[in-house]
Amino acid sequence: MKITVIGAGVIGGNLASKLSAAGHDVQVADARGPEAVPADVLESGARAADLADAVQDRDVIILSIPFGRAAELAGLFAAVPDETVVVDTSNYYPHLNGHIDAVDNGQVESLWNAAQLGRPVVKAWNAALAATQQTKGVPAGTPGRIAIPIAADSDEARRVAMRLVDDTGFDAFDAGALADSWRQQPGTPAYCTELTLDDLEPALAAADRAEAPRTRDRLMERFTALTSTPTLAEIVEMNRSAHR
Repeated sequence: MKITVIGAGVIGGNLASKLSAAGHDVQVADARGPEAVPADVLESGARAADLADAVQDRDVIILSIPFGRAAELAGLFAAVPDETVVVDTSNYYPHLNGHIDAVDNGQVESLWNAAQLGRPVVKAWNAALAATQQTKGVPAGTPGRIAIPIAADSDEARRVAMRLVDDTGFDAFDAGALADSWRQQPGTPAYCTELTLDDLEPALAAADRAEAPRTRDRLMERFTALTSTPTLAEIVEMNRSAHR
């Protein structure tokens, strides 16, 4: 598939590398220009591109940019065909993104992003830590393979994203419509807890919409109070323990 990743940070760069290694035609674009794309992101065959050129004639565009920045790309996406699948990987953290009243008042994160962008999106790869995505992808059929939820209003767009999630080394779970993607937002049992397919479905079902933002903020307070950098295993355990 012809794929563009917008954003060359840890998650975007990793997705570009893995999808290119899986045989896809991948371009990487950064708001700072092609020269801002790290060389290691291109080692698997992905190509750096200008932002305007990178959204033309693509099957999938993956947005790996900070939450709240989608509106800045609305003009760019105005000419992107409706059939192009747009994937949102972002998460809302008020202390990082600034408070957004609509989301604070309960609007689903990716529905807010879709409104800013002016087109539908798929929610994928948001519910796995960057280090998880970098180090724990394994071939399909591997026992204990970690699962990632994917939500979208288009069945076809969701299927496309699920195939790509599998290509990055994770089982893909059909999480239904975008309106239900709050179940994979920060502070929920499915968020960054490294669950298998068997465990992910009940975790999504157990999500408490009112409690999730409070859990998110409590966890952030715990993380910022740490006196040393936690390991990946320690972060996952802290996330899991918040729901016991």
